[in-house]
Amino acid sequence: MSDDLENTLILTTETGPVTIKLRPDLAPGHVERIKELTREGFYDGVVFHRVIPGFMAQGGDPTGTGSGGSDKPDLKAEFSNAKHLRGVCSMARTSYPHSANSQFFICFDDATFLDGQYTVWGEVVDGMDHIDALPKGEPPRQPGKIVSMKVAADA
Repeated sequence: MSDDLENTLILTTETGPVTIKLRPDLAPGHVERIKELTREGFYDGVVFHRVIPGFMAQGGDPTGTGSGGSDKPDLKAEFSNAKHLRGVCSMARTSYPHSANSQFFICFDDATFLDGQYTVWGEVVDGMDHIDALPKGEPPRQPGKIVSMKVAADA
């Protein structure tokens, strides 16, 4: 586990824990939002509603439909030069660049065509096999869910 517990998330799926290193150096506003929602328990019980093999797993919508978010204002984009590689965590958004809110995705494989268009805020450093194990589909018939998500400093 990272030494920086304040910038480490533990996302627990039904098959086990996933450790995510947050990247405030790339996206300070997005990292703050993720931590704020995590500390409010927002992500606990939320499903991965869009899981595409070879691409990514998307979650963070409390309605489970892909069209919902938190009641907080949308975030200003924080695009960087970070590559969308396996294990990278990035924010989902509409076609409008400044529309990220609570939904995020984790890349299964390299998806560099997304580089510079989506805000990278973290990377899986342990437990990627639990993301790989999520039920696939758009939406999956029996979607996998976030059992709990915690900031490591609070765990």
